[in-house]
Amino acid sequence: MSSHAQQARTLVEALPYIQKFTGKTIVVKYGGNAMISEDLRKAVMSDIILLSLVGIRVVVVHGGGPEISDMLKKIGHQSRFVDGLRYTDEVTMDIVQSVLCGKVNKNLVAQLNRLGGQAIGLCGMDGRLFQAECLDEKYGLVGRIVGVNPEPVENALLTGYIPVISTVAQGVDAETAYNINADTAAAKLAEALHAEKLILLTDVRGLLRDPKDEETLIHVVHTYEVPALITQGVISGGMIPKMQCCVDAIAGGVERVHILDGRIPHSILIELLSDRGIGTMLKKEESV
Repeated sequence: MSSHAQQARTLVEALPYIQKFTGKTIVVKYGGNAMISEDLRKAVMSDIILLSLVGIRVVVVHGGGPEISDMLKKIGHQSRFVDGLRYTDEVTMDIVQSVLCGKVNKNLVAQLNRLGGQAIGLCGMDGRLFQAECLDEKYGLVGRIVGVNPEPVENALLTGYIPVISTVAQGVDAETAYNINADTAAAKLAEALHAEKLILLTDVRGLLRDPKDEETLIHVVHTYEVPALITQGVISGGMIPKMQCCVDAIAGGVERVHILDGRIPHSILIELLSDRGIGTMLKKEESV
């Protein structure tokens, strides 16, 4: 088939999906390799702009672990992890806030704008977007989200902007900002926005039945299957909290959650606008 015919077929294949999702809200949690590699970052940005241009309301939620670690190293401050969470003392919190709400957020906004998108940056403290309280003293200034005000995000979407959100929350139990988990923040925001989909970009193919074999990708998981998959050890380590976020988001009304490999260029477009899904999709059990 000629490349022109192939291109036409791809566009025709995308059409019903565009019609289905136009006007709907999709939250993309962006992090990992897709954020570090220049080429992958460009691919993700162009996917987001394309979706936005065909009338899909795209919201980007980002973390920035590597950049935070780099900056802490520069100032000679040791990164410490407790149960896989970054211990956040006051110095670390200052760096988290300045790196996430400043450098990382504004760089993403600038890149989207340069590529022809219309992006605006928000952090969890703008308009009390994320409100949190201390998760547990042992993690320091790590917060648990207790409230979400989606209005600033809604307003940005209504005026045609792509909101880009950094995951720092305003403390409701103390005069401090809190470091919050980006997966959880994206899930809670997707719920508050009544999003159609939540997409988590990760550094793995999705959920694998055998973690050492990428051919064992599980394409569809129903929420009721998750506890058994944890018991069997199929969902383990860092995938447990990620899956829990997905289950919570679906319980909160999000239609579908996709765990996608951010190392595959244009994985968002392939998953959303073509017949072949390439990640793991989580959904509610179909009612009989």
